[in-house]
Amino acid sequence: MFLTISTTGTSERPATDLGFLLHKHPGRAQVFSTSHGTAHVFYPEASAERCTAALLLEVDPVALVRRGKGKGRGGAPDATLAQYVNDRPYAASSLLAVALSGVFTSAMKGQCKARPELPALPLPLRVEVPTLPARGGADLVRSLFAPLGWTVAAEPLPLDERFPEWGASRYVRLVLDGTLTLAEALRHLYVLLPVLDDSKHYWVSEDEVDKLLRAGEGWLAAHPEQKVITSRYLARRWSLTRAATERLELVRLAEADDSEVEDIDNAVDESTDTEEKPVPLAVSRRAAIVAALHDTGAGRVLDLGCGQGQLVQALLKDARFTEIVGVDVSVRALTIASRRLHLDRMSERQAARVKLFQGSLTYTDRRLAGYDAAVLSEVIEHVDPPRLPALAYAVFGAARPATVVVTTPNVEYNVRWESLPAGHVRHGDHRFEWRRDEFRTWAETVAGQYGYTVEFRPVGPDDPEVGPPTQLALFRKAADTDTAGDPGTTHDADHDTHHPIHRDTGNGTGRDTAKEDAA
Repeated sequence: MFLTISTTGTSERPATDLGFLLHKHPGRAQVFSTSHGTAHVFYPEASAERCTAALLLEVDPVALVRRGKGKGRGGAPDATLAQYVNDRPYAASSLLAVALSGVFTSAMKGQCKARPELPALPLPLRVEVPTLPARGGADLVRSLFAPLGWTVAAEPLPLDERFPEWGASRYVRLVLDGTLTLAEALRHLYVLLPVLDDSKHYWVSEDEVDKLLRAGEGWLAAHPEQKVITSRYLARRWSLTRAATERLELVRLAEADDSEVEDIDNAVDESTDTEEKPVPLAVSRRAAIVAALHDTGAGRVLDLGCGQGQLVQALLKDARFTEIVGVDVSVRALTIASRRLHLDRMSERQAARVKLFQGSLTYTDRRLAGYDAAVLSEVIEHVDPPRLPALAYAVFGAARPATVVVTTPNVEYNVRWESLPAGHVRHGDHRFEWRRDEFRTWAETVAGQYGYTVEFRPVGPDDPEVGPPTQLALFRKAADTDTAGDPGTTHDADHDTHHPIHRDTGNGTGRDTAKEDAA
């Protein structure tokens, strides 16, 4: 898969300025890893008069098949003909578009720290793509690129040069000539290459709308083939296409009126809706956990007792968390979490950030070592009190993350739940519910035993009499402690009674948080 970008220049404005714009030195060949192969950037020619940058993408067809199981990932429309032998390694497609975005990120954004004046200057550009799948033929290629200021040459390639009677294939040799900024050219290619192929190698989700609008800023709203571009780019998903079309129409109206989109889209006055809606406790709890993790700078996080994956889902939305691992003893809970996270349709980059596996928290597990933080959210109250030392050893003594976040119900607050009968716990599986002083005593004891400091935070409304509905302890490992707890304490799995531990999926009052989250 091959693409070249060329420009011409003079001694006053040398063509080799292309190297500054692409952030790639003309004197070096560079190699970049992609999710499905290797990208090479090199310059076949580099002089003051003419400079050409080439992107060669080597696609691993085996990796493409193995990572692309399922609808919408892995493939070419013809992939069913032969899994490992198809046009994907050779024909420009979404694979090349993603490589362009990854290798030339700054150039596509119009950024150049070394020469900040360069990105805004139009250049005489020539783009050549030797093999471009064009579903719609050369006429569609011209109708997509010509309105953007390109002079288009789209030469249909024969099915077989030895048998001209067979006619033309669906591929063309594309040559574009025009005077544009490099950022504009890259954004055109990023959007239109997969549009012409009419296929993507990854699952198209809601965030593709934002990608399309970012890359299409300044040209897509007024493009005569906007509907075709939007529909094909979003894999003909009707709901996504409609959302993109509505937003593009607002952009068009704003440009016609020489105003901002916010000034056009003002039919709803949010300031008139003054009624405050109570925030569900489950939502407040997740927000408090995320805030605590931010305070410690954690990047690799364990969600111990992850249940149905609500916290894992929240952490995935934050790019600061580079690896999230959900652990639960319940296979059913992990199955539900996998469905909630749409692991089978997740992009390669996102899928690399998350893992789910089965495990019991009262047994040491080597897989849990080496992480920045561990979270026990509404977990400890499901453990029989005699088993708490084993859990503390497994987490604080054996895994020893730098940070541990523990939340648990505050039993004092139960009197504020009108639907909770007096003397009842909030969930039928709770083995206990602690007062604030009981939780503090346990947390400070564990912290002292395993070399951590601990601070306490309220979660939810902090009642002046009974405290918050949920209490949170934030443990930080002391810098000078490397021991794993009391060496005289043994935790032998052969002599312990195994108790399955998983998170309460309720909201603290016996109600199902899955319904709350959906609402």
